[in-house]
Amino acid sequence: MHALPHDHTGARIKRLRGERNLTQRALCDLSGIPYSTLTKTEQGTLPASPHVIASVARAMRVEVATVTGQPYATELRADELDILIQPIRESLDVYDLGPDPDITPRAHQLLHDDAEALLVAVRAGEIKKVAGILPGLLVEATTAAHLANSTEGWLLLASFSRTAYDVASKLGYPDLATIALSRMEWAAQRGSGAVVGGMYRYMRALTYLRAGQYRTGDRLIRMGLGILEQADPGRERDVLTGQLHLGAAVMAGRAQNGDAAEEHLTEAGRIAESTGDASDVHWLSFGPTNVAVHRVSVLAELDEYGAAAEVGRAIKMPRSWPASRRSHHFAELARAQMWTGHLDDAFANLLRARRAAPQQARYHQTVRETYAGLEAAKRQLPDSFLSYGSWLHV
Repeated sequence: MHALPHDHTGARIKRLRGERNLTQRALCDLSGIPYSTLTKTEQGTLPASPHVIASVARAMRVEVATVTGQPYATELRADELDILIQPIRESLDVYDLGPDPDITPRAHQLLHDDAEALLVAVRAGEIKKVAGILPGLLVEATTAAHLANSTEGWLLLASFSRTAYDVASKLGYPDLATIALSRMEWAAQRGSGAVVGGMYRYMRALTYLRAGQYRTGDRLIRMGLGILEQADPGRERDVLTGQLHLGAAVMAGRAQNGDAAEEHLTEAGRIAESTGDASDVHWLSFGPTNVAVHRVSVLAELDEYGAAAEVGRAIKMPRSWPASRRSHHFAELARAQMWTGHLDDAFANLLRARRAAPQQARYHQTVRETYAGLEAAKRQLPDSFLSYGSWLHV
């Protein structure tokens, strides 16, 4: 078998613990993680689950990204993505400077078409393409919004900021994702968009989910649901409401609150029965399939991996479903199968995750932790397993 990467997540936890002069017992007491789980995670014989990562990060008062090792600088340089981050930062920084005198923005419809194309491209997994053209469009949309000072202009700027959030999140830059969300909210307030305001709360809640701050995330979900009550009744509001319930379900699952998670899943399922497939509404992919996919995630967060794998195998995704969502689902299913000992099936789904959206899978924490778990399983896997690890740079 191939050796585990020297700087796997467990090794980083051990190093951070040592820097704080904490024994394993002390960190277990602070984080609530069982002693055997922590020791095996540090040794690399047990993959670090999102719950473990968030718990130890919170206990040691460091960011989750510090524990996971994000952003993955070596891979970003290899993919020439690192040089695309700073221009996005700079384009988000000019949000309140008014119109740029050196820019003559195009007509609103042309900018709107570009914004929609970016949303589609992100969901197709074309992260590098989007990151390359986003900064110029953000600056142009900022000038256009200030010149027009209209609802349409501000909401369009909010859409571009949302795409900046998508890119930053997928590439492992939580600080930049937070900045992008604040710009999204700033523009949405000026556009008086209750639906966009609700969507902002949903996305902000996801940042707290990743950071392990479940109580704050839950408060944001509830706030988002309250804001959506002010929106006009209809399919758009229903879709956003359902998506917020899905986010709340995963939040509750990671907080190990199974009853609350089931309540949110049930409500999302009820709404999905009414809306049907609503992938076209704000590109959230909401609908019955998304509810089923989130059920897999929730079951995995509750450590019910056998049930997660069973539900996941039965899901039939529509051909039109976005590649990014398919890739994410395959990664979650692979994680569940790895924990249940179905290693060949788990690796097959890692391959599916890569085929569906290679750029996303390469930077996906679940993909990396699942690969590490398979690496440590001490079972012969095909030669392609080694090439997959080389592709991940582990």
